[in-house]
Amino acid sequence: MVSLVHAELRKLLGIPTAWIGVVFGSAVGPLLVVVNASAAREAIAAGLTGDASDTGLQYLGIGLLGAMILGVVAVSSEYTSTGEDAPGARQLTATLLAVPRRTRLLVAKALALTAVTTVQGVTTVAATLALTGLVHGSLAPAPSAGRIAAAVLYWVLIGLLAFAITLLARNGIVTLTLLILNTAVVSVSYLLTKITPWAAYLPDIVGAHMFLRGMHTDVVIAPLTAGLVMTAWVAGLLALAGLVLNRRDA
Repeated sequence: MVSLVHAELRKLLGIPTAWIGVVFGSAVGPLLVVVNASAAREAIAAGLTGDASDTGLQYLGIGLLGAMILGVVAVSSEYTSTGEDAPGARQLTATLLAVPRRTRLLVAKALALTAVTTVQGVTTVAATLALTGLVHGSLAPAPSAGRIAAAVLYWVLIGLLAFAITLLARNGIVTLTLLILNTAVVSVSYLLTKITPWAAYLPDIVGAHMFLRGMHTDVVIAPLTAGLVMTAWVAGLLALAGLVLNRRDA
Protein backbone atom coordinates (compact mmCIF):
# COMPACT_ATOMS: atom_id res chain seq x y z
CA MET A 1 0.00 0.00 0.00
CA VAL A 2 2.84 2.41 0.79
CA SER A 3 4.32 2.06 -2.70
CA LEU A 4 0.87 2.43 -4.26
CA VAL A 5 0.15 5.61 -2.31
CA HIS A 6 3.57 6.92 -3.33
CA ALA A 7 2.78 6.15 -6.98
CA GLU A 8 -0.59 7.93 -6.75
CA LEU A 9 1.07 10.87 -5.05
CA ARG A 10 3.58 11.18 -7.88
CA LYS A 11 0.79 10.83 -10.42
CA LEU A 12 -1.27 13.59 -8.77
CA LEU A 13 1.64 16.00 -8.50
CA GLY A 14 2.58 15.23 -12.09
CA ILE A 15 -0.68 16.75 -13.37
CA PRO A 16 -0.21 20.43 -14.37
CA THR A 17 -3.77 21.33 -13.35
CA ALA A 18 -3.07 20.00 -9.87
CA TRP A 19 -0.39 22.65 -9.44
CA ILE A 20 -2.95 25.30 -10.31
CA GLY A 21 -4.91 24.04 -7.32
CA VAL A 22 -1.80 24.03 -5.13
CA VAL A 23 -0.73 27.57 -6.07
CA PHE A 24 -4.21 29.10 -6.09
CA GLY A 25 -5.30 27.50 -2.83
CA SER A 26 -2.09 28.48 -1.07
CA ALA A 27 -1.92 32.07 -2.30
CA VAL A 28 -5.47 33.42 -2.28
CA GLY A 29 -5.99 33.40 1.52
CA PRO A 30 -2.91 35.48 2.39
CA LEU A 31 -3.59 37.72 -0.62
CA LEU A 32 -7.11 38.50 0.59
CA VAL A 33 -5.77 39.43 4.02
CA VAL A 34 -3.70 42.19 2.42
CA VAL A 35 -6.29 43.30 -0.16
CA ASN A 36 -9.13 43.53 2.40
CA ALA A 37 -7.03 44.89 5.27
CA SER A 38 -8.63 48.35 5.35
CA ALA A 39 -12.20 47.09 5.02
CA ALA A 40 -11.59 44.41 7.65
CA ARG A 41 -10.25 46.92 10.17
CA GLU A 42 -13.30 49.13 9.68
CA ALA A 43 -15.64 46.16 10.09
CA ILE A 44 -13.89 45.04 13.28
CA ALA A 45 -13.97 48.56 14.72
CA ALA A 46 -17.68 48.87 13.91
CA GLY A 47 -18.43 45.49 15.50
CA LEU A 48 -19.74 44.04 12.24
CA THR A 49 -17.62 40.91 12.18
CA GLY A 50 -19.46 39.00 14.90
CA ASP A 51 -16.26 37.46 16.25
CA ALA A 52 -12.97 39.17 15.43
CA SER A 53 -11.06 35.90 15.79
CA ASP A 54 -12.82 34.75 12.59
CA THR A 55 -11.02 37.42 10.58
CA GLY A 56 -8.18 35.27 9.28
CA LEU A 57 -10.15 32.04 9.00
CA GLN A 58 -12.89 33.56 6.87
CA TYR A 59 -10.40 34.26 4.09
CA LEU A 60 -9.91 30.53 3.58
CA GLY A 61 -13.26 30.22 1.76
CA ILE A 62 -12.15 31.00 -1.80
CA GLY A 63 -8.84 29.22 -1.20
CA LEU A 64 -10.78 26.01 -0.69
CA LEU A 65 -11.16 25.94 -4.47
CA GLY A 66 -7.54 24.82 -4.48
CA ALA A 67 -8.40 21.70 -2.50
CA MET A 68 -11.42 21.13 -4.74
CA ILE A 69 -9.27 21.33 -7.89
CA LEU A 70 -6.90 18.74 -6.42
CA GLY A 71 -9.80 16.45 -5.55
CA VAL A 72 -11.30 16.78 -9.03
CA VAL A 73 -8.11 16.23 -11.06
CA ALA A 74 -7.11 13.25 -8.93
CA VAL A 75 -10.06 11.46 -10.56
CA SER A 76 -10.70 13.28 -13.84
CA SER A 77 -7.19 12.53 -15.07
CA GLU A 78 -8.13 8.85 -15.08
CA TYR A 79 -11.01 9.48 -17.48
CA THR A 80 -9.04 11.64 -19.90
CA SER A 81 -8.24 10.20 -23.32
CA THR A 82 -4.69 8.86 -23.46
CA GLY A 83 -4.02 10.41 -26.86
CA GLU A 84 -5.16 11.14 -30.39
CA ASP A 85 -4.11 7.69 -31.59
CA ALA A 86 -6.57 6.07 -29.18
CA PRO A 87 -9.32 8.60 -28.39
CA GLY A 88 -11.48 5.99 -26.68
CA ALA A 89 -8.73 4.79 -24.35
CA ARG A 90 -8.43 6.21 -20.85
CA GLN A 91 -5.75 6.27 -18.20
CA LEU A 92 -8.09 4.30 -15.95
CA THR A 93 -7.68 1.22 -18.14
CA ALA A 94 -3.92 1.15 -17.58
CA THR A 95 -4.37 1.97 -13.90
CA LEU A 96 -6.75 -0.95 -13.36
CA LEU A 97 -4.39 -3.30 -15.18
CA ALA A 98 -1.67 -2.30 -12.72
CA VAL A 99 -4.01 -2.28 -9.69
CA PRO A 100 -6.97 -4.59 -10.35
CA ARG A 101 -8.26 -4.34 -6.77
CA ARG A 102 -10.38 -1.22 -7.14
CA THR A 103 -11.08 -0.59 -3.47
CA ARG A 104 -7.34 -0.64 -2.83
CA LEU A 105 -6.85 1.83 -5.66
CA LEU A 106 -9.54 4.13 -4.29
CA VAL A 107 -7.97 4.08 -0.82
CA ALA A 108 -4.53 4.82 -2.24
CA LYS A 109 -5.85 7.75 -4.28
CA ALA A 110 -7.72 9.13 -1.27
CA LEU A 111 -4.63 8.84 0.95
CA ALA A 112 -2.44 10.57 -1.64
CA LEU A 113 -4.98 13.39 -1.94
CA THR A 114 -5.24 13.61 1.84
CA ALA A 115 -1.46 13.99 2.14
CA VAL A 116 -1.33 16.83 -0.39
CA THR A 117 -4.36 18.70 0.95
CA THR A 118 -3.16 18.33 4.54
CA VAL A 119 0.20 19.92 3.73
CA GLN A 120 -1.53 22.62 1.71
CA GLY A 121 -4.11 23.23 4.43
CA VAL A 122 -1.54 23.50 7.21
CA THR A 123 0.72 25.89 5.31
CA THR A 124 -2.15 28.03 3.99
CA VAL A 125 -3.93 28.34 7.34
CA ALA A 126 -0.65 29.12 9.10
CA ALA A 127 0.36 31.75 6.53
CA THR A 128 -3.08 33.36 6.47
CA LEU A 129 -3.35 33.62 10.25
CA ALA A 130 0.25 34.83 10.65
CA LEU A 131 -0.36 37.58 8.10
CA THR A 132 -3.67 38.45 9.75
CA GLY A 133 -1.90 38.90 13.06
CA LEU A 134 0.78 41.01 11.41
CA VAL A 135 -1.74 43.26 9.64
CA HIS A 136 -4.40 43.60 12.34
CA GLY A 137 -2.53 42.92 15.57
CA SER A 138 -4.74 42.75 18.66
CA LEU A 139 -7.80 43.78 16.65
CA ALA A 140 -8.03 40.21 15.33
CA PRO A 141 -7.20 37.73 18.13
CA ALA A 142 -5.73 34.43 17.05
CA PRO A 143 -8.24 31.55 17.10
CA SER A 144 -7.67 28.60 19.39
CA ALA A 145 -5.50 25.66 18.33
CA GLY A 146 -8.63 23.50 18.13
CA ARG A 147 -10.27 25.84 15.64
CA ILE A 148 -7.09 25.99 13.56
CA ALA A 149 -6.95 22.19 13.44
CA ALA A 150 -10.64 22.11 12.49
CA ALA A 151 -9.97 24.53 9.62
CA VAL A 152 -7.24 22.25 8.29
CA LEU A 153 -9.54 19.24 8.66
CA TYR A 154 -12.26 21.07 6.73
CA TRP A 155 -9.74 21.80 3.97
CA VAL A 156 -8.91 18.09 3.68
CA LEU A 157 -12.55 17.00 3.81
CA ILE A 158 -13.50 19.44 1.03
CA GLY A 159 -10.82 17.94 -1.18
CA LEU A 160 -12.12 14.43 -0.50
CA LEU A 161 -15.68 15.60 -1.11
CA ALA A 162 -14.71 16.92 -4.55
CA PHE A 163 -12.85 13.65 -5.17
CA ALA A 164 -15.93 11.54 -4.38
CA ILE A 165 -18.32 13.71 -6.41
CA THR A 166 -16.01 13.59 -9.43
CA LEU A 167 -15.75 9.82 -9.21
CA LEU A 168 -19.54 9.58 -9.22
CA ALA A 169 -19.91 12.04 -12.12
CA ARG A 170 -16.88 10.84 -14.13
CA ASN A 171 -16.60 14.37 -15.51
CA GLY A 172 -14.13 16.80 -14.02
CA ILE A 173 -15.22 19.84 -16.03
CA VAL A 174 -18.86 19.63 -14.96
CA THR A 175 -17.98 18.89 -11.34
CA LEU A 176 -15.42 21.69 -11.06
CA THR A 177 -17.73 24.18 -12.75
CA LEU A 178 -20.51 23.43 -10.28
CA LEU A 179 -18.13 23.59 -7.31
CA ILE A 180 -16.70 26.93 -8.45
CA LEU A 181 -20.15 28.40 -9.00
CA ASN A 182 -21.34 27.21 -5.58
CA THR A 183 -18.23 28.51 -3.82
CA ALA A 184 -17.32 31.71 -5.62
CA VAL A 185 -20.56 32.92 -7.24
CA VAL A 186 -23.64 31.87 -5.28
CA SER A 187 -23.90 29.20 -2.61
CA VAL A 188 -26.91 27.04 -3.34
CA SER A 189 -26.58 25.55 0.13
CA TYR A 190 -26.75 29.00 1.74
CA LEU A 191 -29.81 29.91 -0.32
CA LEU A 192 -31.48 26.69 0.77
CA THR A 193 -30.97 27.66 4.43
CA LYS A 194 -33.46 30.47 3.77
CA ILE A 195 -36.03 27.83 2.86
CA THR A 196 -35.32 25.11 5.41
CA PRO A 197 -33.01 25.04 8.47
CA TRP A 198 -31.99 21.48 7.55
CA ALA A 199 -29.92 22.92 4.69
CA ALA A 200 -27.45 24.11 7.32
CA TYR A 201 -26.37 20.47 7.55
CA LEU A 202 -25.28 20.31 3.91
CA PRO A 203 -21.51 19.66 3.77
CA ASP A 204 -20.19 23.07 2.68
CA ILE A 205 -22.28 24.91 5.29
CA VAL A 206 -21.98 22.54 8.22
CA GLY A 207 -18.22 22.18 7.76
CA ALA A 208 -17.67 25.91 8.28
CA HIS A 209 -19.30 25.59 11.71
CA MET A 210 -16.29 23.52 12.73
CA PHE A 211 -14.06 26.59 13.02
CA LEU A 212 -16.04 29.81 12.41
CA ARG A 213 -17.94 31.34 15.31
CA GLY A 214 -19.75 34.15 13.49
CA MET A 215 -21.72 32.05 11.01
CA HIS A 216 -24.66 34.00 9.57
CA THR A 217 -27.21 31.19 9.76
CA ASP A 218 -30.31 30.71 11.84
CA VAL A 219 -29.10 27.29 12.98
CA VAL A 220 -26.36 27.06 15.58
CA ILE A 221 -24.30 23.89 15.21
CA ALA A 222 -21.65 22.91 17.76
CA PRO A 223 -18.15 22.45 16.28
CA LEU A 224 -17.97 18.76 17.25
CA THR A 225 -21.39 18.05 15.78
CA ALA A 226 -20.41 19.93 12.61
CA GLY A 227 -17.24 17.89 12.31
CA LEU A 228 -19.08 14.60 12.73
CA VAL A 229 -21.74 15.56 10.16
CA MET A 230 -19.14 16.75 7.66
CA THR A 231 -17.10 13.58 8.11
CA ALA A 232 -20.24 11.48 7.68
CA TRP A 233 -21.02 13.25 4.38
CA VAL A 234 -17.53 12.58 3.04
CA ALA A 235 -17.41 8.98 4.28
CA GLY A 236 -20.83 8.25 2.78
CA LEU A 237 -19.97 9.74 -0.61
CA LEU A 238 -16.63 7.93 -0.68
CA ALA A 239 -18.37 4.64 0.11
CA LEU A 240 -20.89 5.28 -2.67
CA ALA A 241 -18.08 6.24 -5.06
CA GLY A 242 -16.27 3.01 -4.20
CA LEU A 243 -19.40 1.00 -4.92
CA VAL A 244 -19.83 2.76 -8.26
CA LEU A 245 -16.17 2.26 -9.17
CA ASN A 246 -16.45 -1.47 -8.52
CA ARG A 247 -19.68 -1.94 -10.46
CA ARG A 248 -19.59 0.55 -13.30
CA ASP A 249 -16.13 1.27 -14.65
CA ALA A 250 -14.36 -1.25 -16.83
